[in-house]
Amino acid sequence: MSGVMSDTTTNTAAPAVNYKIGNEKLVKLTEKAGAKLASLLTRQGRPNGALRVAVIGGGCSGLQYKMDLVDGPANRDIMVMSQEVRVVIDPKSALFVSGSVLDFSDDLQKGGFKVTNPNAEAHCSCGESFAA
Repeated sequence: MSGVMSDTTTNTAAPAVNYKIGNEKLVKLTEKAGAKLASLLTRQGRPNGALRVAVIGGGCSGLQYKMDLVDGPANRDIMVMSQEVRVVIDPKSALFVSGSVLDFSDDLQKGGFKVTNPNAEAHCSCGESFAA
């Protein structure tokens, strides 16, 4: 996988979490997305938290993105630092999102987080799912 660089183990009071460090070749945040995510994480009391990006089955085209704010990486995750925000992705989802860019728009009608994914072969008309 092109976005993976090294293995890391965190040392905390909880059991050690084994995850890999990736780079922005896997997933990259735009400046707007990074600022919005940093603000959301701070507002939730998780300034050192992360955005979890996953690809799950569903939607009109077969696959859709799932995004959650989490405390940090889980075992086997790949963690990418982008725009000073941590992004964590499970290995299976990483196969589908490699090379993606996550942007944010505050447009009233079509605002929110949008993924530009070079691996998507087809998109549904609502823009919420894709096929790879």
